[in-house]
Amino acid sequence: MNKFIGILFALLVVTVAKAQDDDELAGLLDEPVVYAQKTFYSSRIVNSHTTESIEKKVLDFRINHRFGDVSEGYDNFFGLDNATMRLSFDYGITDKLTAGIGRSTFQKTVDGFVKYKFLSQIEENGNMPISAAYIAGITMNTEKAPQGRTNYFSSRIGYLHQLVVARKFNNGFSAQIMPTVIHRNLIDSSKYNNDVFSMGVGFKKKILPSITLNIEYFWVAPNQISDQFIDPLSIGIDINTGWHTFQLHLTNANGTFEQAAITQTTNKWSKGNIHFGFNLSREFQAGGFH
Repeated sequence: MNKFIGILFALLVVTVAKAQDDDELAGLLDEPVVYAQKTFYSSRIVNSHTTESIEKKVLDFRINHRFGDVSEGYDNFFGLDNATMRLSFDYGITDKLTAGIGRSTFQKTVDGFVKYKFLSQIEENGNMPISAAYIAGITMNTEKAPQGRTNYFSSRIGYLHQLVVARKFNNGFSAQIMPTVIHRNLIDSSKYNNDVFSMGVGFKKKILPSITLNIEYFWVAPNQISDQFIDPLSIGIDINTGWHTFQLHLTNANGTFEQAAITQTTNKWSKGNIHFGFNLSREFQAGGFH
């Protein structure tokens, strides 16, 4: 994992230097640089980050609600009797740097992250075709340890490193890739890896002026986790009101954060094991609503 992080850091340095050169050249030519806006409506597609950042001094309060398996049928009201939930607060330290903390009912997990958007796509008077952000996160499982087993504090910890690279192709379509490394301090068996590499992809297609269709998928490299776990696929829509973003989705992932979705999804779309859920985002600015 250290080599992977080193490569990401080297790429970050090179691309930031290139972006600064382009901006300085545009400034010398006295031409206003026009950056791409709303590559995605929200800072999350479904479970994973986008390149969108929270504006400086803005607090984003999020509720991620995931109902149970719809295949449970009428006895559990098609999953609506069961649910997992995540509450979180994300804060814009600067327009490019965001920090957040959340708490999920899935394994009673507390998570935190920092996200730095180091590239912004330029649509006019510049030469930057993509946006890019780097996310570093940590999770802590706060469930009680099983009887008969000593669970050290370090056993509860996991780490996330993710690079998100996105492009807004036009006003109706955006796409991104998300190479991701998850490190788990405690694993079930020595035959699996503490470090899990996955590659995510995300798409946004505008279907109405304030509504988009979103798709998020993660491919997990083989022989890293148990065969019982499935690649997570999520399909949903974003409804942007200007004041907040409301997301509705269908997914086979029960967990609402990266480590749970990527390494612990057991449901299969082909068997109808699907969860309905929604994410609600509400922003507050210093001094009032945003």
